[in-house]
Amino acid sequence: MKVLCPYCGQSVTIKGLGRKPSEIGVKNILDALISTRSIAEAAKQLKCSRGHIYGILKANGLIAKKLSERN
Repeated sequence: MKVLCPYCGQSVTIKGLGRKPSEIGVKNILDALISTRSIAEAAKQLKCSRGHIYGILKANGLIAKKLSERN
């Protein structure tokens, strides 16, 4: 990300902003969903947000509602 320096006015590159991405795999999420049968409980178990779980499932072509119907 490039930002203007407030003192000299030149463009400065800044690295490392934001949260580091978590390395939770789909297999781990599916195992947590099977054991807990709840997105909220799986998120607590994996120490991530529910939105992160939904995002990973969506990126892999899975839908949480259809996963719960299978079980």
